[in-house]
Amino acid sequence: MAAAPERMPLHHRMLASVGEPVIHVADTVKGIMRTFALTLHYTLRGRKRWDAIFEQLHEIGNRSVIFIAFTLGFLGMILIYQAGYQAMKITGDLQLLGGLFLQLLLRVFAPTITAMMLATRVGSGMAAQIGSMVVTEQVDALRMCAAQPVDYLVVPRFLASIVMSVVLTIFAVLVSYLAGAMVANTAFGVNFYTFFDMSFVGWFDVNICLTKALVFGATIPVIACQAGLIVTGGSEGVGQATTTAVVNCSLAVVILDFVISGLGYVVLNLL
Repeated sequence: MAAAPERMPLHHRMLASVGEPVIHVADTVKGIMRTFALTLHYTLRGRKRWDAIFEQLHEIGNRSVIFIAFTLGFLGMILIYQAGYQAMKITGDLQLLGGLFLQLLLRVFAPTITAMMLATRVGSGMAAQIGSMVVTEQVDALRMCAAQPVDYLVVPRFLASIVMSVVLTIFAVLVSYLAGAMVANTAFGVNFYTFFDMSFVGWFDVNICLTKALVFGATIPVIACQAGLIVTGGSEGVGQATTTAVVNCSLAVVILDFVISGLGYVVLNLL
């Protein structure tokens, strides 16, 4: 019989405290990869439920427009004000403000912040919806009817999220850049023609922005739906799954942002 935790030697308890999170993370990653593999399988070979896909396009895209506009708009104004204020103190030259800001938006802020916002709004909603279906045994009913839950529930969200993540990222770039231009003109007197400088932006910036948007759009629904599919314990489990989905999605976005940026710069240096 296993010893009670309080009777275990100190070094055993220390190893257990380290090993338990590692096992939990490994199980989580394994579950996410399995869900991702099934999602890809049914996306490529399954029958497309266009009504569900269009419903998710509206849920993910249309209902996130105002949220994304306010978030990225204010972020653009804050960044331009802070950058302009610092530039005025150091050099007083603001001619490069718009061009460098657009490059920064495309490479980092627009796809990453948009994905973070989708993780909080869309990811939590997906986990809650599917978790509620698990608790009320609707997912078990799908299995009894020979319907694969991943095909029925995850694939429409997966496809819709990929499309709308790209669309919302492009929208975020426009809103944030225009908001920054207004602040630059109002606060520092920067001419709009000077601010709208495209000389620092190349195909690398556009490609890495769209790549991040595609990857983030594919990652969020898989992680969120996987958190919902493994719900146990009734309504309390649904709340825990919602929290888990937001945390895991946000962490995945940050890690993938670093990986894609690193690989992008390696490829750029090889060209």
